[in-house]
Amino acid sequence: MIQPATESRSVIVEREIAFPPEKIWRALTQPHLIEEWLMKSDFKPVIGHRFNLRGEWGGVLDCEVLAIEPEKTLSYTWNFAHDDDAFDLRSVVTFTLTPTSKGTHLRMEQVGFRPDQKQAYGGARVGWQQFLENLEQLVARID
Repeated sequence: MIQPATESRSVIVEREIAFPPEKIWRALTQPHLIEEWLMKSDFKPVIGHRFNLRGEWGGVLDCEVLAIEPEKTLSYTWNFAHDDDAFDLRSVVTFTLTPTSKGTHLRMEQVGFRPDQKQAYGGARVGWQQFLENLEQLVARID
């Protein structure tokens, strides 16, 4: 049986950060820094590298690096397997860094939410705001 095409929804969060792309890039790609603003991980900035993000809530996200353009673009899968189909998430997160006169324009997009995943979608909308707030605070502290 052919499955009907389903629309997917995206969460997009954009913000201006008063630091250069290379500083933000470090926070996006170094595991000890990723842990400070997002979750514990065994991330490596290598296309095809499979890694996990482990939340304090006990959940584990299965991820794979899809694209890397240093200090410009980072994309990876963000998959959460769950017995309840409404929580089983197959998505892709992409960070885009654009230099500006005041620092960097950071754009995060997470694509792949099915229309029936209202709770996951709502959680991502709130969660990414907090993650990126944490990221901005971290970037301000690191050398």
